[in-house]
Amino acid sequence: MVLKVTYPEAYPDEAPILDLFPPPNAAAHQFFNLAADRDELLASLTESIEENLGMAMIFALISTLKDNAEQLIISRQEDARKIHEEKVLAAEREENKKFHGTPVNPETFMKWREDFRKEMEEEREREEKEEEIAEKKRNRGKEATVLLTGKQLWERGMVGKIEEDDEGEDGLGIGVEKLRVET
Repeated sequence: MVLKVTYPEAYPDEAPILDLFPPPNAAAHQFFNLAADRDELLASLTESIEENLGMAMIFALISTLKDNAEQLIISRQEDARKIHEEKVLAAEREENKKFHGTPVNPETFMKWREDFRKEMEEEREREEKEEEIAEKKRNRGKEATVLLTGKQLWERGMVGKIEEDDEGEDGLGIGVEKLRVET
C-alpha cells in the first residue's frame, strides 16, 4: 500500500492529511483488500497522531500503519484457519459416524438374529428352487428312461398288493416249500 502524506502549513503542530491507495500493478492479497480496509486503517492512526502532535510523526505513523495492517491480516488468517479446522472436524465427525452403529443389547441382537434367520431361509429356498429348475432342465426328455428303486416305488404307492392265497399257514409262499438248500 502507498501512504500519501500532505503536510499542512502548521505541521507538526497540526495533523498531516493522509490517504491510502494500492500501488500500481499490485497483486491482490487473499486476506487484505485496501479498498475495504482503507477507512479502518486511517482511523487506527488517530491515536498515534494525537500522541505525536508537535514533533515529526510520519515515521511513527508508517510504523503504526504497517503494524495495524499486519495485525488485520493475521486476524483474518486465524479466522480462515478456524473455519478450515471446523470444516475438517465436521468432516471427521461425519466420517466417524460410520463407526458408531447400533449398540448391541439383547433386544437388538434378537431382532438381528430373527432377520438373519429369515434371510438365510429365503436364500436356502431360492437356491432349492434354482436347483430344482436346473434339474428339470437337465432331465428334460429323460424321465421315461429313469428307473425308480423299490423304495421309491413303495413310497409312491406304485407297488401292487400281494394276494393272500399265495401264502400258506406259516406265511411262506407255496413255491418256497420246494426250495432246497445244499451245501
